[in-house]
Amino acid sequence: MSLTPAMWQRVRDGVGPDGAAVDDVAVQERGALGAHRVAETRSALAARVLGAGPLDPWLAQAGVTDVAVNGDGRIWVDRGCGMECVGERLAPDEARGLAVRLAGLAGRRLDEASPWVDGQLPSGARLHAMLPPLVAGGPHITIRVPPSRPVSLDELGGRGMFPPEWEPVLRALVSKRLAFVVSGGTGAGKTTLLAALLGCVDPLDRVLVVEDVRELSVDHPHLVRLEARPANVEGVGEVTLTTLVRQALRMRPDRIVVGEVRGAEVRELLAALNTGHEGGCGTVHANAPGDVLARFEALGALAGMGPEAVRAQLAAAIDLVVHVTRHRGVRRIASVAALFRRDGAPQVVTALEWDGPGQAARVGPGWPAVAARLGLAADLLVHLRPAEAS
Repeated sequence: MSLTPAMWQRVRDGVGPDGAAVDDVAVQERGALGAHRVAETRSALAARVLGAGPLDPWLAQAGVTDVAVNGDGRIWVDRGCGMECVGERLAPDEARGLAVRLAGLAGRRLDEASPWVDGQLPSGARLHAMLPPLVAGGPHITIRVPPSRPVSLDELGGRGMFPPEWEPVLRALVSKRLAFVVSGGTGAGKTTLLAALLGCVDPLDRVLVVEDVRELSVDHPHLVRLEARPANVEGVGEVTLTTLVRQALRMRPDRIVVGEVRGAEVRELLAALNTGHEGGCGTVHANAPGDVLARFEALGALAGMGPEAVRAQLAAAIDLVVHVTRHRGVRRIASVAALFRRDGAPQVVTALEWDGPGQAARVGPGWPAVAARLGLAADLLVHLRPAEAS
């Protein structure tokens, strides 16, 4: 397929392709293809130069949360029940060309001098790509597909992510402006749950969201987003989450949200929550609620904080830990735990537990105190059986 002089001039000028340019190329071939094939050609070209090419069918499929290409070229898709191979394979050159082009669409560079990229595609999907020899075989591409629209807490309850009787607890957690973190493993649903909870925030609240790469899809009228920026190939221009949290404090926030607490920004977040910024929240990787303490201590070390300093601030900053898990594709809230201060140190005490659909929810020893904090009657969940002592 030939290009017109005008199109070649765009290439020489370094102007990237856009929808209008794709339309022009397709229309040029009307005589050769016939009018009935122009639309088909336009669609194919758009997928190759504007979309994700061979991955587009999977990215557009309802229910798909992740699409990955491994070093052997095989394509894997997560439709909500775990990763499964779809049986198709990309050639090494094709996979590399796709990875480099997607990086360009995300405004990033991917080559030997910058062999990995983490960014956001125009569709809102999160892209990660890495080149050999840092990975075996050919390029590895991972795309996290965002929800097509914000998911409400009601919808998550309808999907069975938590027992129906827990919904008033989760709503009160937000309305009473308690500080909390959503913990869990990769792909457990931390971001989805946090976004749904933020959708319950008072519309008059000014919510400052700080993220490494934009992932939270929140239905709220007064949401201000701050997104980190990596250094360029010369090693300059980086804007870290730590810097953004500091800037957020100067932007008159009612609530500060850190999409994922993962580094030295934990120092600024804890300081903010200890200086009058109620209702702050975020997500953190942890295998169990009790592991959150160790996780924060490790992150605090990155900020030059000792374990004792982290524990002292954490005990005063965080009220609750909402822990999510994923088993065989089923995402659920496994527990809600309170963070109490005992002898000046934080202690995680279970308030609610649930083993999943078909299982009875349970109340833990921390429930009476949590109910009091939330302004709920302690006997609201009296019908639930007590959790076994751990």
